[in-house]
Amino acid sequence: MLDLVAVREGGTVAQALAIALRTAQHAESLGFERYWLAEHHNMPGIASSATAVLVGHIAAGTQRMRIGSGGVMLPNHAPLVVAEAFGTLAELYPGRIDLGLGRAPGTDPLTMRALRRDRPEAVEDFPRDVAELQRLLGPEQPGQRLVATPGAGTNVPVWLLGSSLFSAQLAAERGLPYAFASHFAPRLLLQAIELYRRLFKPSVEWPKPYVVIGVPLIAAPTDDEAQFLASSTFERVLGILKGERRKLAAPVHGLAAQLSPQERTAIDDFLAAAVIGGPDTVRQGFAALLQTTQADELMLVCDIYDPALRLRSLDIAAAAHAQLQAKETQTL
Repeated sequence: MLDLVAVREGGTVAQALAIALRTAQHAESLGFERYWLAEHHNMPGIASSATAVLVGHIAAGTQRMRIGSGGVMLPNHAPLVVAEAFGTLAELYPGRIDLGLGRAPGTDPLTMRALRRDRPEAVEDFPRDVAELQRLLGPEQPGQRLVATPGAGTNVPVWLLGSSLFSAQLAAERGLPYAFASHFAPRLLLQAIELYRRLFKPSVEWPKPYVVIGVPLIAAPTDDEAQFLASSTFERVLGILKGERRKLAAPVHGLAAQLSPQERTAIDDFLAAAVIGGPDTVRQGFAALLQTTQADELMLVCDIYDPALRLRSLDIAAAAHAQLQAKETQTL
């Protein structure tokens, strides 16, 4: 699961953080493999800006799941700072920390400049910073002058995230796992994962390609209720498309009828990889995505205004996944 740690209308950041922990604990009880937090800045509706801090908070409140970043926006940080932060997390929670990296700012240009302090960025910076970060997290070498402490020798798994072909190609060249951000930018999904698999060079840690795809999820007992609950997500998407960053709104009836054809098309494009519906629809949606992409994991993004209904949505998703696994086992 990927959590943006949504701040709800009428709610507070403290409540959003508490909901994130409760959601992670519930996801762990359902058998989820990993729980990632996204880095965004200067957005009133998202409380995950201090991503490493939040990773530690969620890891402390869970027992088994891998907890990580989905992702740290590397251009915003010096590689040494990231290595020390995630090296510390790896020492506190051995074998449970993932480090997903993105090359987008995760914010607007003004905030980006505030984060980077006029640090210039070139095309080659991201591959170079990824390589430096891998060295800092790897075994300390003889004569190495710059050592991440903590960090060196922790070998925190590095993932590359992206919504274009750039990170797909870089992940393939480095033999790293790849997560595609189809939860908000699905247009290049199939092209990116095909390129990644075709160009993949095996590494010691990853002898074969490993693909995760982002899937917006809204599940409910019926298709109609799921569509109603999804109106919160539709409003958020519409705000993003208009450059209006909002808190997560309560669902409303009849939202679709209020939208222009252009708005509905834009939302549909944004959420082309979404699975929204009752149990049968969710199962069929997961099956279709897995068949089309052959993804190794689905990374669910589930933002529902009522936290209890969000947990119920994960229950339905877990049941659908279990049914698909059982069917696959029977086929084998």
